[in-house]
Amino acid sequence: MTNYTSVAGHPSAEQTAPSPPHQRRFGWWHRVTAAAMLRRWAVAALVANLAIVVTGALVRLTASGLGCPTWPRCVPDSYVAQPEYGIHGVIEFGNRLLTFVLAAVMVLTYVCARRVADRGARPRVRTLALILLLGIPAQALIGGITVLTQLNPFVVALHLLASMALIALNTVLVHRAWGIPRQPVTTGRRALVRVTFLLLAVVVWLGTVVTGSGPHAGDHGAARTGYDPVLVSHVHAAAVYAAVAATVAGVIWLRSRAAMLLLVIELLQGAIGVLQYRMGLPIGLVMLHLLGAGLVMVAGASYLVSVGPARSNPQPTVAELQHHPS
Repeated sequence: MTNYTSVAGHPSAEQTAPSPPHQRRFGWWHRVTAAAMLRRWAVAALVANLAIVVTGALVRLTASGLGCPTWPRCVPDSYVAQPEYGIHGVIEFGNRLLTFVLAAVMVLTYVCARRVADRGARPRVRTLALILLLGIPAQALIGGITVLTQLNPFVVALHLLASMALIALNTVLVHRAWGIPRQPVTTGRRALVRVTFLLLAVVVWLGTVVTGSGPHAGDHGAARTGYDPVLVSHVHAAAVYAAVAATVAGVIWLRSRAAMLLLVIELLQGAIGVLQYRMGLPIGLVMLHLLGAGLVMVAGASYLVSVGPARSNPQPTVAELQHHPS
């Protein structure tokens, strides 16, 4: 029988009883997948999701997108990189391998979430963990289509946007697992937070349009969107200004630490964006900018879930439910 524990790690009466022999043999598995481990695995999954964005950027910026020219195999007769593709094959194959690391972390996260008694929590940590787990094969499929379409810029953009969505959902899971309290605010203030997050999503989307129109295609022969890079860069910048303005309003109106953190990351990200544009898009700064985009999504999602309704009971977290069982 499965033992359910609190996220805080307090053992139940069942846990203090002697374990049957088969449970002792697999004690390591029960330890690493205990409900109390959900906090750690949720954070590990978030770090892994951010890391795969950075390695994906490395693939594109080093023109290694077709280092494995087919999918699901690397080459028609092998699943591993071949010497004739040189460093490009190593980079692309390494990025594919990281997917398995992320999958392992997400499996452990989901198993931990299954062991948490989270009745009444909305959205349930189990549902969030399941969506994140299913997102891995979905992302692998999009990645395969990216290769099979010879790095079509619109498919490449979808690949990155899916990663950003998973990062945002993973951030919500971290908040739920850690039981971070929400700030009760009025309906108008909650609307401002939602508009801010929507603007951030638009900023990220336009960022993929800029990328698809720029010089870093992932392969020297890959197609581009055909849009004017200067024009789309200015449109992207206008969306950034709108998101920053909305965040500043949140800092003033809500006096929110989450809003302040988001503003700091936005300003740093904006500074990197301007610098990379003026320096001709050097690889190091572009990679840093992509990592910044992931961190903006983390801060934006944190801001989104940091507020709750002012005149109703806040959504219960896993930790709160453990102290006040239904």
